Amino acid sequence: MSEPRRSARTLARRWWPVALAVPLGAVAGAGYAVVAHPSYAANSYVIVVPQTTGESATAINFAQAYGRLAGQPQVLAAAAADTGHTRTELEALVHGTTSPDAPMIEITGTGARPQEAVQAADAVARSLVAFANASSRETGVRLVPLAPAAEPDKPTTPSAQLDVAVGGAAGLLVGALVMMTRRRGTAVGPQTAPAPAPGAPQDPVTPTTPRPRSEEAPAERDPAEPGEQKDLRESKQPKEAKEPKESAKAAGKEKTVTAGSGR
Repeated sequence: MSEPRRSARTLARRWWPVALAVPLGAVAGAGYAVVAHPSYAANSYVIVVPQTTGESATAINFAQAYGRLAGQPQVLAAAAADTGHTRTELEALVHGTTSPDAPMIEITGTGARPQEAVQAADAVARSLVAFANASSRETGVRLVPLAPAAEPDKPTTPSAQLDVAVGGAAGLLVGALVMMTRRRGTAVGPQTAPAPAPGAPQDPVTPTTPRPRSEEAPAERDPAEPGEQKDLRESKQPKEAKEPKESAKAAGKEKTVTAGSGR
């Protein structure tokens, strides 16, 4: 087998979870984009105008405040009657956004059809203007509609390109997790000793036989008593040491006999 083919087989055996999961994730994302219900969004704009010249900072501050009130019940109650939705449903369909450097409020409405999105955005914008202008004498600012909502040309969700990319990324993550799990299982698995090569010499195994109890080494005895140790020392003295003593005793006896005979 050639080297490129061997390398290709090695890569395929190692990376097959990723190669399989990424296309499957992309296909799943594309399928979601096909079956998901489309959602449209439309934007209506309201601007805050100060009644006193040179109060632009005040107008920006009030724009921030009224932008937060766009999704509150006191504003949505009047707009719900114009849209045909309940206040709870309209709260999920509309939200307001403000700019930190401009006294403008953006009202975004969503719906299953372009007309529904436009209707929701314009209704909440009108309700917010009426609510804010009721207290314009106290606040010193007025809200003026700047631009009504326009019908969107295409839905905001689902997005086929975004869904396919998200599906492919999810497949890549799943494939990487499968690869890590397989490598960890291989590393933790039991390790067996390599089999000897055919024809290699093997060490003979010598069978071991148990020794009979009679051949077992005797237990060590306690050291002898002091008297026994003395007898042992005397018995170990050389015979040559005893012979001079016996010859000396015999010579003494001969002298005694000779002296007795002289008398």
